[in-house]
Amino acid sequence: MKDYDGTEYPDAESSAQFAGIPDGFQRLWTPHRIAYIEQGPTDPGQECVFCTAPTLSDEQALIVHRGEIGYVLLNLFPYNSGHLLVVPYRHVAMYDDATPAETAEIASLTQQAMRAIVATSHAGGFNIGMNQGAVAGAGIASHLHQHVVPRWETDANFFPIVARTKALPKLLGEVREELAAAWPA
Repeated sequence: MKDYDGTEYPDAESSAQFAGIPDGFQRLWTPHRIAYIEQGPTDPGQECVFCTAPTLSDEQALIVHRGEIGYVLLNLFPYNSGHLLVVPYRHVAMYDDATPAETAEIASLTQQAMRAIVATSHAGGFNIGMNQGAVAGAGIASHLHQHVVPRWETDANFFPIVARTKALPKLLGEVREELAAAWPA
């Protein structure tokens, strides 16, 4: 398979071509993702974006809602429109290091985020989760954050994988305004 710029990529492969017992899965290789793996951990001296965000205006930081112990902001690199991050104000890396009050507010803000997303864009479902540590895929491993990713039937297809393109129907600023206005009281 060739990319839009002529780069050659292998096609999907059947597990029958691998050693061992075939498992029935097809594998679609995404070699452009290796850049994230090879990058390694972020610079420890680098300023934490999740500590800086609350010092900015809501519009600048894409903050949708500020709670007592945590806040909610749009992901700057979203998987889908309305992809939110629920973040404690305190700089803590791992979920098991969070206080009971922090975990309670993360849970509550996650529920509120889901309600606001359904109210504004009628999501059909959600992916909710945390990547704990760089080896688990956390882009910012030093500061705990939970992803709330709205999903719709046929929302992504293979566009990001095949064309290395993410189709987002609204600008981040517009999505922030809609979600902030729809945030449950």
